[in-house]
Amino acid sequence: MWFVWARRRLAAAIGHACAAANIKPAQIERTCVGLAGAGRPEISSLVRRLLTELVGGEIEVVGDMVIALQAAFGDGAGVMVIAGTGSMAYGRDASGNTLRAGGWGFSVFDEGSGHWIGRSAIAAVMRDYDETGEENSVLMNSVKKSWGLTTREQLVLAANASPSPDFAALLPAVVSAADSGDALARSILTQAGTELARLAKIVIRRLFPDGDPVPVAMSGGVFSNCALVLQVFYNSVSAEYPNCSVNPAMIEAVRGALELARKGARV
Repeated sequence: MWFVWARRRLAAAIGHACAAANIKPAQIERTCVGLAGAGRPEISSLVRRLLTELVGGEIEVVGDMVIALQAAFGDGAGVMVIAGTGSMAYGRDASGNTLRAGGWGFSVFDEGSGHWIGRSAIAAVMRDYDETGEENSVLMNSVKKSWGLTTREQLVLAANASPSPDFAALLPAVVSAADSGDALARSILTQAGTELARLAKIVIRRLFPDGDPVPVAMSGGVFSNCALVLQVFYNSVSAEYPNCSVNPAMIEAVRGALELARKGARV
């Protein structure tokens, strides 16, 4: 069932792109796809097999961090931090050596991600309820509304459902509560920015030990939708590594996939 769904989604995306470019899928000379989990052979092989049925030419399947890094720095050095549903930092030095930090999955290490923020919000409101008995905090009500719930009991059941619910979908609710001045929500987003900065610092420290100037870039819905996370991240990285230049503009990772595809295409 998943295979059929994935093929249908890929076919639709390819169809839209080809229609916009006024070409047929068979005319495509080279395709590059960046996705989370591409380092696992079973995932990359499956995606490559699906694409072989849909497009012509060569096919390259890489991690989403690879296309993001390419979009931000081309072939140059730099550190990219991604914060979407998941999170990670990925860097490359002037010699071409690469290093990652984070991105090990929701159950292990995705601090600062949309999933982490949503899950942390529920943990925070339930802890607040334990301590104060308060059921109608701004954050509690915002989270319940986001999931279409009306009671605390429903929230507990939904959060513990199997399969795991979409915690990342709660990001707008947390941001809205923080913008309303809710202290719990602001604390969670501040911690998210701190954790994402920690990932960047790990890569900077290990990949650039001589203290060379390092460009840093950001990508993903957490950064683009939450000014507080972005500001905390920027301040934390800049304070510890003042010689780093942090680009406040969001990077469109898809541009990196296009650049990588063009590299191998026939002229």
